[in-house]
Amino acid sequence: MNFQLVLWVISGYFLLLFLISWFTSRKVTSDTFFTGDRQSPWFLVAFGMIGASLSGVTFISVPGEVGNSNFFYFQVVLGYTLGYFTIAKVLLPLYYRLNLVSIYSYLEDRFGFWSYKTGSFFFILSRALGSSLRLYLVASVLQLILFDALGIPFWVSVLITVGLIWLYTHRGGIKTVVWTDTLQTLFMLLAVVITIFLIGKDLGIQSMGEYVSRVAEDQRSSIFNWDWKSGTNFFKQFISGAFITIVMTGLDQDMMQKNLTCRTLGDAQKNMFWFTTILVVVNLLFLSLGVMLYLYAEAKGIQLPARSDELFPLLATQHFSAFAGIVFVLGITAAAYSSADSTLTALTTSFCFDFLEIERKYPAEKRVAIRKKVHLSFTALMYVLILGFYFLNDQSVINSVFIIAGYTYGPLLGLYSFGLFTKWKTKDRWVPLVAILAPILTFIISSNSEKWLWGYKFGFEALILNGALMFLGLYLLRKKD
Repeated sequence: MNFQLVLWVISGYFLLLFLISWFTSRKVTSDTFFTGDRQSPWFLVAFGMIGASLSGVTFISVPGEVGNSNFFYFQVVLGYTLGYFTIAKVLLPLYYRLNLVSIYSYLEDRFGFWSYKTGSFFFILSRALGSSLRLYLVASVLQLILFDALGIPFWVSVLITVGLIWLYTHRGGIKTVVWTDTLQTLFMLLAVVITIFLIGKDLGIQSMGEYVSRVAEDQRSSIFNWDWKSGTNFFKQFISGAFITIVMTGLDQDMMQKNLTCRTLGDAQKNMFWFTTILVVVNLLFLSLGVMLYLYAEAKGIQLPARSDELFPLLATQHFSAFAGIVFVLGITAAAYSSADSTLTALTTSFCFDFLEIERKYPAEKRVAIRKKVHLSFTALMYVLILGFYFLNDQSVINSVFIIAGYTYGPLLGLYSFGLFTKWKTKDRWVPLVAILAPILTFIISSNSEKWLWGYKFGFEALILNGALMFLGLYLLRKKD
């Protein structure tokens, strides 16, 4: 692939992002960064959330994982629909009724100071790790196709990557992100559709019906696994998908911050329902792309890489046409930044409101300076974490993301479940200890489950176990009155 052409394409792409940033950052107030002035059109939020939900992990890791676990991931996606329905009908009405900016302030009203800080801390921990892992994957690909050719080492290319995100989000915040995510989602989906079309054309496929039949006839397109001992069993995956959605969207400041910029609750719910429908179709497209990639490699006699995450980048950069390679570069860049920019904004919002209490303690003229310092600090943290994953991660990134979520979002699941579905109070000062013990016990149980539970192997449902242990701990600490 011509790296000079890649450089021009990426430069043009970022010029477009900076133009959007300039347009959306005019006439901003001290609160615009956090709330977008609550004027975001619901359809923009719905479409932009697709890119933020999928990220570079879906773009690269999901198609590659088809070779390891067929379409079993779609069982998780089906579970998403139940989770998003719960968010629309249970959580969004709560957040709008309380007029929240940070969704974790609900925990302070419900339980107290330490529960509030615990919830916010676990969000920051989970999002910082998960988003850095997603961005690491894409940074590795960009290193391969661009920065190596320029002689730029990985640590410098990552610095450039996170620095660009900071540049176009540091003024407009969530108002900018709503618009940039819409653009980036469009580029990502176009990249998938065009890539599938180009591969099919190379393989001699002539019609849409033939595309569908080639994918459906491939053994890798099997969706359901009914083996109860397997980590990819349907019921495990479906239920896990529902809970993953509730915690990684409904209890996540990043995703909910976009919903809370809508004008009304009705608009936010409308956004959620349309977003769900589109997301299911898009995930099916990514899985179909995975089958097409493997069919292409087999037809051309291409040796598969050792790691499934490397399949799409390998084919795009070394075997596809120049046009297909450029489409891949645009898609992967859009996928990476649509997730990372909103995460950086959400981390800044959560820390400013939940720990610095910026709205309570500081006048409006000081908030901007404090927010800018926090925004820059989280940019630096993401940079350090990406470098850490570069040396430590050795498995499929999509699996790593869900493993991290299982351990870090579990306490949030337990806290919100206890708050929403019981009327009890709890001994607030002990909540941080319970939130630490629940993931530790989850790890011990899941590591020994095959020996202790007659061959049962935990998959993504470790999240549910973690949340249940947190709920149990809060129940044991409930106040007698």
